[in-house]
Amino acid sequence: MNWIYEPWPWYIGGPAIAFIMLLLLIIGKQFGMSSNLRTMCSIGGAEKWSDFFNWDWKAQRWNLVVMLGAAIGGYLSYNFLSTNVVNINDALIPQLEAYGIFSADQTYMPTEIFALESLNLKTISILILGGILVGFGARYAGGCTSGHGISGLSNLQLPSLIAIVGFFIGGLVMVHLFYPLIF
Repeated sequence: MNWIYEPWPWYIGGPAIAFIMLLLLIIGKQFGMSSNLRTMCSIGGAEKWSDFFNWDWKAQRWNLVVMLGAAIGGYLSYNFLSTNVVNINDALIPQLEAYGIFSADQTYMPTEIFALESLNLKTISILILGGILVGFGARYAGGCTSGHGISGLSNLQLPSLIAIVGFFIGGLVMVHLFYPLIF
């Protein structure tokens, strides 16, 4: 069982993702997580407030099952199938410590940010604002990083390539310009 506790190499994970994408392509489906929000809002009756949610959500039930499986799989892997430590580059540790994050190489998620004891108005505000910006960005880009990066690029869609480049640039700007200002 030790092989399941370690990260899988690219030559296992890559072909596995390609196989799933091929299956989805054959059956005429497109993978993406952010589209589930539209589906859930449609189920909840949001079409009363916006025509955007007035569509056949029942055709997307399969994607809700994928989302549920991802959540269950994440829970199981975090709690039962991992060492719960992320191997980060040693050169990054002093920079994180300068931001006040001392547990980054000891836990899966730094307790200085994600522990219940660390929740204060600033942290909650950052998490809420970040969630809103990610949600807006995914909607504005026509999908999330997983949808564009896996499904869109595998279908050779130019808008997905443009979105991925934008996501990458946005991540670099956030980490190098805004993150030091926030922390």
